[in-house]
Amino acid sequence: MSKKPVIVFEGIEGSGKSLHISNVSNYLKKKKIDFVKIREPGGSPNSEKIRKLILSKSSNFNKLTDLLLYLAARSENLKQLKKFYKKKIILIDRFTDSTLAYQHYGFGLDIKLINSINKTILKDFKVDYTFLNIVSKKNMLMRLKKRKSLNRYDKFNNNFYQRVQKGFLKLANKKKYKIINSNLEINFNKKEIIRLIDRLI
Repeated sequence: MSKKPVIVFEGIEGSGKSLHISNVSNYLKKKKIDFVKIREPGGSPNSEKIRKLILSKSSNFNKLTDLLLYLAARSENLKQLKKFYKKKIILIDRFTDSTLAYQHYGFGLDIKLINSINKTILKDFKVDYTFLNIVSKKNMLMRLKKRKSLNRYDKFNNNFYQRVQKGFLKLANKKKYKIINSNLEINFNKKEIIRLIDRLI
C-alpha cells in the first residue's frame, strides 16, 4: 500500500463517519502531514453546486437522475483528486461504495451500470482502505433528531437505511475495510481509527 493512501469513510446517516474523518484531519494537521479532504457529493466548486441540487428538500428527482447527479459530482472531483493521487494522503467522506450501497442496494438500480460509469470516471484511481461506520436503528434516529437541519437523504424510512447498511456490509467482505461499531463509546472508536491511520501512513 502507498504511504500516501486514499482512505474513505463510509456509513449511513448518523453513523459518525463525518465526525471521525474530521478527527483524523485534525490529527494529521497536528502531525504536519500533508493531506487532502473531500466529501461526496461536493468537494470541488462544481460538485458543491450539484450537492445542493441533490440534497435540497425541494428536489424530487427520480432515482436514476439521482445516480447520474452523484456520478457527475464525482467526475468533477476526480479532476482535482488525480493531481494529488500518491502525492498526498487523500481522505474522502463517502465515495464509490456509497453509490453502490444507496443506489443499488437501497434503490435497486443496476449494479452493472453503476460499476461501468464509475470505472470510466476513476480509471486508475483506487481506494486503499475504507472505514465503515455501522449504527443501530435506535442510535441513528436519536442522532438525526439532534441535527439542526435535515436534507432529503436524512428523511427516508428505516427499511431503506437498513438495506443500505446491509449493502455496505456485503461490500466490506470483498475489500480492505475496517468496520467501526458506532454504537460503542466514541473515544474508543477515535483511538482505534487513529491507531489504524498510523499504520496506514
